[in-house]
Amino acid sequence: MPVSRLSLLGTLAWFLCCVGQAAEPVVVGSKSFTESYVLGEIMAQLLEAHGIEVERRFGFGGTLICFEALTAGEIDVYPEYTGTISEAILKTDTPLSGDGLAAELAELGLVTLPELGFNNTYAMTVRTDTARELNLRTISDLVPHSGLSVGLSHEFRDRADGWPGLKRAYALPQTAAGIEHGLAYQALAEGKIDLTDAYSTDGELIRYPVTVLNDDRGYFPVYRALPLARSDLPVAAHSALAELANLLDDETMRALNARVVIEEDSFAVVAADFLATAGLADNRPRNESGLWPTLSHNIVVHIQLTLIALGLACVAGLLLAVLVYRSEGLSRVVLYVAGLLQTIPSIALLALLIPFAGVGQRPAIIALFLYSLLPIVRNAITALITIDPLLRRVAAALGMTQWQQMRHVHFPLALPHVLAGVRIAAVVSIGTATLAAFIGAGGLGEPIVTGLALNDTSLILQGAIPAALLALATELIFEMIERWLIPAHLTAGRSTL
Repeated sequence: MPVSRLSLLGTLAWFLCCVGQAAEPVVVGSKSFTESYVLGEIMAQLLEAHGIEVERRFGFGGTLICFEALTAGEIDVYPEYTGTISEAILKTDTPLSGDGLAAELAELGLVTLPELGFNNTYAMTVRTDTARELNLRTISDLVPHSGLSVGLSHEFRDRADGWPGLKRAYALPQTAAGIEHGLAYQALAEGKIDLTDAYSTDGELIRYPVTVLNDDRGYFPVYRALPLARSDLPVAAHSALAELANLLDDETMRALNARVVIEEDSFAVVAADFLATAGLADNRPRNESGLWPTLSHNIVVHIQLTLIALGLACVAGLLLAVLVYRSEGLSRVVLYVAGLLQTIPSIALLALLIPFAGVGQRPAIIALFLYSLLPIVRNAITALITIDPLLRRVAAALGMTQWQQMRHVHFPLALPHVLAGVRIAAVVSIGTATLAAFIGAGGLGEPIVTGLALNDTSLILQGAIPAALLALATELIFEMIERWLIPAHLTAGRSTL
């Protein structure tokens, strides 16, 4: 009988373990440009059609961030390209494909799934009227025209197989500025730039009057699209995604992208229609949340990121100020270090944190915490060291301990300046937190990132306006807190400053 009970308990434990594993969703990611969103949605819907639970984490800001998310286990699969894996991720001297590519990725715990069928290589584009006027047909034809204004997507401008290598290969004399890929075509059409990079399957190539220059020296490698996944991707998910093998050619992919950027269909609808046409799933896109549920979720996440970072910065910053304010040397060092952190561009700091903290909310909170320290520490130290020396002597003469002096004299007098520092940190954090969407942290930056990818002003405003209103509400809340906590005689005359 005991053996039977033991067997029963073992079977139950095994069953619960299997159920727990089966319930864990497959996390599908994407980069922050139209085609990656579309492919990510196609992959997600196909998995769902096979009964696999899916979590979507779209809009990572570039190859590095998406790849780091994959290796860190934040996502399980995302659409990538052979040329990008070889040149930008593995940084090989010669392009890899097939078994060579698979062998290199296996060492990283990754695997490539069957190719999707199209080659989305880079291309250089100019306005059609410029091409006609200057007789531009190939990239080599650009050499005599050093005055052309060049605006490139940031990743292409900086990666080895992008502008630096192209410039050397063709001896191009132009210098390039960075521009968001989703905005480049509009800038090109409006004459603000003369030359930009493109993906050969971009829908905008149909929308705008542009000419693609021939890569006459064959510089760009092949960029065959495929799902890049972790090696521990469930077998069922692997088999489901393999059904996409060679179903998308260049023309089909360009048409799908065009539906998003020209006809303004949603990623979900475009993906569902493709899967229905291919016979892989029915023509019912997933239930998309309306504006208000999505907006409220983004606001909650945004507030959560800001409050956690601000709370940690208040605790650390005030403790640090109390510990060092009596020493002029230590105070200067602390303020110098805090100020140095402020000079690091936000997106750069987020990228630097990825190897240590992964992607998602953790590095975003760390970055916001670091940016909040300076105003809090600076205001607290300044307030504490400028307290009237007479009041210090009176407190000491009354026999107060250091703790009693801090609690009953120093901190109440410093409170107006301390709250001002926290107020500044809160407003700065609300604005900076929008960039956290580039590393998959969500919040109000999410619609902004998607809007930039689609050049959709309404989407951008869905993130920008609530963020501005949150900052305004924060100002009003702190004003009420100051009126409640700070005695009137300590704030007298501040309105005239």
